[in-house]
Amino acid sequence: MLIEGIFAAVTTPFYPDERVYFRKLEANIARYSRSLLSGMVVLGSTGEAPALNDLETNDVLRVAAEAAAPEKVLIAGVGRESAKATLEATEAAAKFKYDAVLVRTPTYYSSQMSPAAVITYYKTVADRSPLPVVLYNIPRCVPYNIPVEMVAELAQHSNIIAIKDSSGNLERIQKTVELTRNALRRTVTVTPVFEAVTARMLSQVPETGATFVPAGDLADGAAIAVTAPKAAIKTRTKEVGFQVLTGSASIILPSLEAGAAGAILGFAACAPQACQEVYFAWKDHDLKLAEEKQQRIAQPSQRITAELGISGVKYACDFNGYYGGYARQPLLPIDATTKSEIENLLAGIRN
Repeated sequence: MLIEGIFAAVTTPFYPDERVYFRKLEANIARYSRSLLSGMVVLGSTGEAPALNDLETNDVLRVAAEAAAPEKVLIAGVGRESAKATLEATEAAAKFKYDAVLVRTPTYYSSQMSPAAVITYYKTVADRSPLPVVLYNIPRCVPYNIPVEMVAELAQHSNIIAIKDSSGNLERIQKTVELTRNALRRTVTVTPVFEAVTARMLSQVPETGATFVPAGDLADGAAIAVTAPKAAIKTRTKEVGFQVLTGSASIILPSLEAGAAGAILGFAACAPQACQEVYFAWKDHDLKLAEEKQQRIAQPSQRITAELGISGVKYACDFNGYYGGYARQPLLPIDATTKSEIENLLAGIRN
């Protein structure tokens, strides 16, 4: 699976009484689908995945997939505290035609998460997962920083295709790119312009062997109204290696320059266009413009996502035309002074 470009780590909207607000989730996903984002991550850290029960998790995954445009890559956050539970969540994501799963390290028994335990966990999940696995390193939330050497070892697994690194450490990203450069290469299906072909795009293609009979060719009898078959999508293939994506909006450009494939960003939930502009300027080899776009979002993204967290991102979504609402307790809402600060930070970053 090609995981390249900018991905929004989307929020999970709630009613004031903390029920999942599915209509707002649909509206947010539909709007992201009209953007130039490469795709979306559903139920990652920004999506408050640990705060949802299994039934809510399945419903959020289903609703988001139904609302997303077929050409947008969908990644499901499925990390749990056991390999068995993670695989159950992975199977649910596959049922809803997600393209990959994002898997964090279990940490409740953090003192027992030896290198052997972590490697065994990821390989067990990858061996049995129906979807490609994206490693998730987020040491500020999970008290385990996956060693780069371990990432390089796991990158040799045929079903482990990428890592989202939210450490914010550019040197670590550079080293990860370097150590995984010789990892297993894969042949992936892409469009004629080398964009990802998703599971939902493929599901719209008629099955081989289906027969279509025009009404004019029918013999005697009443004409039958039928739908013309959809044309098969045109595809080609591309060779890709292990894909490294940053989770920090403040270092998109230097990460790309170091060899990263893109970024999965909580800040893209509230300011997707501003994040995309960094990527597109870099793709156009306009480093001066890319640097200007990077500097524009560096401080706001650091303050809103890294420091204020979920409640900050959700208010930023409200301010920038998406539905954010409140976070689930024990996360607390932000006060009026902080809201004013966010508005000032985003004054020049409107969608």
